Amino acid sequence: MDTTRRDFLKVAAAGGAAATVFGFDLAPAYAQLRELKIARATETRSTCPYCSVSCGVIIYTLGDRAKNVTPQVIHVEGDPDHPINRGTLCPKGASLEQDILNPRRLTKPQVRRPGKTEWEDISWDNAIGEIAQRVKKTRDETFVEKDASGRTVNRCEGMAFTGGCTDTNEFNYLVVKAMRSLGVCYLENQARV
Repeated sequence: MDTTRRDFLKVAAAGGAAATVFGFDLAPAYAQLRELKIARATETRSTCPYCSVSCGVIIYTLGDRAKNVTPQVIHVEGDPDHPINRGTLCPKGASLEQDILNPRRLTKPQVRRPGKTEWEDISWDNAIGEIAQRVKKTRDETFVEKDASGRTVNRCEGMAFTGGCTDTNEFNYLVVKAMRSLGVCYLENQARV
């Protein structure tokens, strides 16, 4: 017997009507329904940080939105409305939740001093200060004002900058302006957002 989809739907509708007419109690069945784990979650759209493809992801978080409270990530999935990946994610993107919730994830800057084998935690103010000192020292030592022909070039060949795939065009615009003001001529980024 060949059953078509239409025949199946007719039988299912007739069975549902018969269950209602003959008084079957559906309350136990409804009691078994469970709420989805993302039903009360906040949905945030973001970009996968792993490669230059820039796949769209949806991150679901639970939290009471109280001040100074970090929401807890409960689920990450591909964004079906994103034009690049249309809801699909590679294995690295699919494991993004474990990356966010990893207990070994670094949350403060660390530095390994010359001659040492251990990393030490430092404050953000110290990290920014040390970076600024090293940028200034490198720029002062490697800045080229004029080339061999005597033409003004104003470039710093001792530094380079590379941007990540999750950097927006606006961010990269500002970075390029800042790097060019330092004279940096080796610039690269993966701006595809």
